Amino acid sequence: MNKNKIISIIAIAIIICTFITTYKFKYEFTFATNTETKANVEEIEDNPNINDTQNKDETPIEDEPNINNNTDNKDNNVNHEDNNTSSNTNTNSKNIFKDYEELAQKKLQELSLDEKIAQTLLVHYTDKLVDDEKKYQFGGVIFFEKDFKTKTKDEIISMIKNLQNNAKIPMLTAIDEEGGKVSRLSSNKNVVDTPFKSSQELYKENGFDAIRDDTIRKSIVLDELGLNLNLAPVVDIASKNTDYIYNRTIGLNANLTGTFAKTVIETSKEFNVSYTLKHFPGYGNNADTHKGISIDTRSYKDIMNNDIIPFKMGIEANAEAIMVSHNIVTSIDKDYPASISKKIHDLLRNDLKFTGVIITDDLNMKALEEYGDVEINALKSGNNVLITADYQKSFNNIKQGINDNKISIEELDKIVTKVLEWKYYKQLL
Repeated sequence: MNKNKIISIIAIAIIICTFITTYKFKYEFTFATNTETKANVEEIEDNPNINDTQNKDETPIEDEPNINNNTDNKDNNVNHEDNNTSSNTNTNSKNIFKDYEELAQKKLQELSLDEKIAQTLLVHYTDKLVDDEKKYQFGGVIFFEKDFKTKTKDEIISMIKNLQNNAKIPMLTAIDEEGGKVSRLSSNKNVVDTPFKSSQELYKENGFDAIRDDTIRKSIVLDELGLNLNLAPVVDIASKNTDYIYNRTIGLNANLTGTFAKTVIETSKEFNVSYTLKHFPGYGNNADTHKGISIDTRSYKDIMNNDIIPFKMGIEANAEAIMVSHNIVTSIDKDYPASISKKIHDLLRNDLKFTGVIITDDLNMKALEEYGDVEINALKSGNNVLITADYQKSFNNIKQGINDNKISIEELDKIVTKVLEWKYYKQLL
């Protein structure tokens, strides 16, 4: 074999060896990389939090509030710290009216002290209210059956328009249209051909579909008349058909009553009429507060595990307003009726994270007769709107309370701001 052939064979052998070595290294590297990647993927699948490192600017999502706390202290009173923090301020939840906070603050600056006070009052309608509205500028008016009974539809529309025409800030125009036993319009055939049925009747006929249809029908009728607030539904739970509130309830358990609340609130969002959950924290089997003091002695656990559930479900459905009863709920506050109890309002604002408007039941009920400074206590406990028949007296009592430093202008401003936010939200402003 000559020398040139030997050199050629050696060169070919070197090339082959180099190729084999390069290929082997590339194969091993690729295999190792793929194996490592696969292992990492499997580790992520097994442990989904592996890449859940929080960004510095991210806010951790709060756990759902535990509304069943303190249930072990079955018969003990709930003791809240006595501080100056208003129940109208809830820093733990996003304000349902958050898009209108700035507008409300700006509008507040345009109001005189008297106009601010008046915005907190939802007053009974009287024949002289048109003139009084020019003077006071009340936040709203509530109508009863007597105000509609003999009027035509056009006369009712004109009555409400006359009030609104004299209001610098559009009024809340309210009615208790629960249906059944409490129906302000059903007696007037000029307005309602077929009386509104109670929630129990509706549910027996066709379940929550009937509730939804009834809410639509009510909303259309009220809106056509110029009524923009319904003080319903009643989401209380009564265990016996002999209980005072029973015939006004839907007569179901806590969760189904919660579905009732949710159905009404969600359906109402399609219309210009707001609905109000009542009577917080649940009426139960208590006596009629129109006639006198009513004391609820049930345990905190019982109330939280039953009566609170419909309110919680309604709040989750974006309820705009909640009415508070005059019952004394001893397991939460043994000293004051719910409507003037800061502890009750703290439960609603801080535990249930409600950011809407809180409304008192009518301040003229006999359950409050033994208590002084009712209007001031109602505002300081956390209400935004006070229902009153003697509106001149209520106005004067609030103004005197401010002059006597029983409530500050700063506290009043927070209360009124929430009312203005709601009116922007409702597109009244």
